[in-house]
Amino acid sequence: MFTEFFLKLRESDVPATLREYLTLLEALDENVSDIGIDEFYYLSRSALVKDERNYDKFDRVFGEYFKGVEALGDSLFSEIPEEWLRREIEKLLSPEERAKLDKLGWEKLMETLRERLAEQKGRHQGGSKWIGTGGTSPFGAYGDHPEGVRIGQHEGRRGSAVKVWDKREYKNFDDSVVIGTRNIKVALRRLRQFVRDGSDVEFDLDDTIHATANNGGWLDVRMRPERHNKIRVLLLMDVGGSMNVHVKTCEELFSAARSEFKDLEYFYFHNCVYEALWKDNSRRHTERMATWDVIRTYPAEYKLIFVGDASMSPYEIAYPGGSVEHWNEEPGGAWMNRLLHVYSSAIWLNPEPEANWSYTQSNQMIRELIAERMYPLTLSGLEEGMKYLAR
Repeated sequence: MFTEFFLKLRESDVPATLREYLTLLEALDENVSDIGIDEFYYLSRSALVKDERNYDKFDRVFGEYFKGVEALGDSLFSEIPEEWLRREIEKLLSPEERAKLDKLGWEKLMETLRERLAEQKGRHQGGSKWIGTGGTSPFGAYGDHPEGVRIGQHEGRRGSAVKVWDKREYKNFDDSVVIGTRNIKVALRRLRQFVRDGSDVEFDLDDTIHATANNGGWLDVRMRPERHNKIRVLLLMDVGGSMNVHVKTCEELFSAARSEFKDLEYFYFHNCVYEALWKDNSRRHTERMATWDVIRTYPAEYKLIFVGDASMSPYEIAYPGGSVEHWNEEPGGAWMNRLLHVYSSAIWLNPEPEANWSYTQSNQMIRELIAERMYPLTLSGLEEGMKYLAR
């Protein structure tokens, strides 16, 4: 059993060596009968993983391989047939059926919606024209259309709505989250430029030795200012909608950034940056800061970091009124350009897997705006992004 586990680690690019595996077996020989799965987890990770960056790979292999095991004497659960776990068929169209539905385009979509609102007199379900539920109409809830206006639905399913009619509330990222942030902190530390400032509060051993020697042996204590990271960071984070599945990762990033950067300013936005940003999602409709005021308040020396999946309707970036939640007088792309004109040192961190980026038109548009400085929100992506900002 352990040999297969070791081989699966190697297959997953965890660089465990044969010597480390033998060390693990020697440790198990001491008293394997009483060891539980939790103890074995820490023992095997200590023996087989020598780099923090491989902890996540190890955890995924361990969780999959020892799923359901409480003690090493238990037999592994046999794999449950996929048919037993598959949910009933969703009432969604196939890709071929969706392809047959016409995309109206922004202006035609809004014009048609106004017509439907004026004409419609009652509830509809399963249709292709009226505002309703469960059909192929571009207007309503729980239906399926490649480009529509979502009305009265709790949350998205296919991510194809170009306008959302309902008010939604989002949760602030928790900067007290500490589990899982250690490796992120290591990556963020690439963006450090230390200077000494403030009052003399730190003991300077080297200078004290030299000063005492020069003073004929009489003790001459020397102090110096503490070292602080002079890097200043402006963090703009997408929240809500398709970002809900990435909350945990973004919380870990937020927590690590608050810990690593003394001069950190942060704001939230939804999908794309527009004329206002906010710090508290529960008060985002009443306590907002104009984007122009953000630009005027924080000088160009700040390093600008966007965090978001760049998944939205292309209209949000390119058209006035394209925002899913309000009428924006100017397109999101205009505000992106203004920010990037001021903050020349800027990157975009994307929590979506990099392999998925090319499938979304809005992602490609954002990458063009950010001059291809989009990095995946992984440890390697963070390191690459921090290298760029540190230049």
